[in-house]
Amino acid sequence: MLITCDQWRGDCLSSAGHPVVKTPNADALAAEGVLFKRHYGAAAPCSPARACLYTGLYQMNNRVCRNGTPLDARHGNIALHARGLGYDPTLFGYTDVSLDPRLLAPGDPRLQSYEGVLPGFTVRQLLPEHQKQWLSWLKLRGIDVSAGSPDIHRPVNDGGAAGAVSYSPPIYSRDETPTAFLTSEFTRWLGEQEQDAPWFAHLSFISPHPPFIVPAPYNTLYDPADGPAFHRAASWQEEAQSHPYLAYDIGQQKQAKFRPDARGKVHDWSDDDFRRIRAIYYGMISEVDAQLGRVWQAVKAAGAWDDTIIVLTSDHAEMMGDHFMLGKGGYFDGSYHIPLIIRDPRHGQAAGDSVDRFTEAVDIVPTLLDLLGGDAAPHLDGTSLKPFLSGGSPADWRDAVHWEFDFRSIAEGEAERHFGINSRQCNLAVIRTEKLKYVHFSGGLPPLLFDLETDPGELNNLAKHPAYLGVRLEFAERLLAWRAEHLDQSLALAELTEHGVVGHVARAASE
Repeated sequence: MLITCDQWRGDCLSSAGHPVVKTPNADALAAEGVLFKRHYGAAAPCSPARACLYTGLYQMNNRVCRNGTPLDARHGNIALHARGLGYDPTLFGYTDVSLDPRLLAPGDPRLQSYEGVLPGFTVRQLLPEHQKQWLSWLKLRGIDVSAGSPDIHRPVNDGGAAGAVSYSPPIYSRDETPTAFLTSEFTRWLGEQEQDAPWFAHLSFISPHPPFIVPAPYNTLYDPADGPAFHRAASWQEEAQSHPYLAYDIGQQKQAKFRPDARGKVHDWSDDDFRRIRAIYYGMISEVDAQLGRVWQAVKAAGAWDDTIIVLTSDHAEMMGDHFMLGKGGYFDGSYHIPLIIRDPRHGQAAGDSVDRFTEAVDIVPTLLDLLGGDAAPHLDGTSLKPFLSGGSPADWRDAVHWEFDFRSIAEGEAERHFGINSRQCNLAVIRTEKLKYVHFSGGLPPLLFDLETDPGELNNLAKHPAYLGVRLEFAERLLAWRAEHLDQSLALAELTEHGVVGHVARAASE
């Protein structure tokens, strides 16, 4: 079972040591499995992040650059791989995949949305952004859904000050959230499965993705005064002066994207507003965690708990007030550090372990293939995490984590006009070790270098500091070597000889 909770920060787990957030059901899974404390998404936002998660390929190879970029049909993915192993992978939620237009007729409605279904999945319950399936379910329960989505996520009976972020709940209850809806649909489906028949489910929950609102009691579960200090400069103006891309990103963020009842720019929210939003976000995590508890109960009731592999993760994380920002993207850790818990009942000797080594979203596909008895093709960029599940720690494991972010806009060209560069230059790549972090931009934008030991908040760019020029060169070379090693290996690992093909050939997924 693969479970994704959209936009969940990796530090927001009580089992990971968060001082405020309580996640008893995720913690219970970690107690029987392995918690990977330094797990990172490989791209952002949703479609690029999920392309890496589902294919096991970095963005440089799957080439899904933004929401709406088609995923090349030649790439394999976790659903197709599972199908090849005898499973019928079944989806509850969404996968945010733009389908390859070369395989569709020009008038196909699927060309009008980035919310397509990853090839290989059987859809049991789709829940895209319009949320119509959930809304119709609410309507049957007597809820007024005439506002539609996202306006149904506005607070009701709001008696707060004008313009301030409200704790008021939405019109629906704790038992009627999109997460509760999908959990019920999964439970019903699980009850239909034949005894001892193999099954593969992907639960793709939208929470704690915005809009940031949650029913009682979760809306007031956390005190906004509680929580770590935000990583940020003294003001958003000072923050924006630190790098041209950051100035652009901060200037683009609108409050309405995160709260349907709000207007203005995100950076205009007060510190109190950010803290209230963070408390609501924590509440959304607890609401998801409660539904995870229902999932565990359903699997146990079906008699499948001791036979089910569970992977719990996210696609990307959430800035949540750091650097005066919300959402995801850019280069900060807050956007990419995500949870990962893996429980395989066959590997009980590692139960309760936590791993401090760097792991990446591209590791999920080879890990699941390894655990399901399949073979991960050598052209994949990820590496199986199975050794950690057996209580081991590979000696040659990576000592750095990488991610990419592409900020092109093919349809509108906002970033291209703003920076005076072309679409192919609107990108950055990151290499992060335990102590240092280097960010390389295309298009002539300046690089960034942070000393994470002395500056964990990533506030002091050392890229031009004379004492760090050697370090900057070293990390630029390391990033170049990483890209050279991982460029598309689909056919590069094969050679035609007088005896035929030698090596590995990645077959097209459609074959």
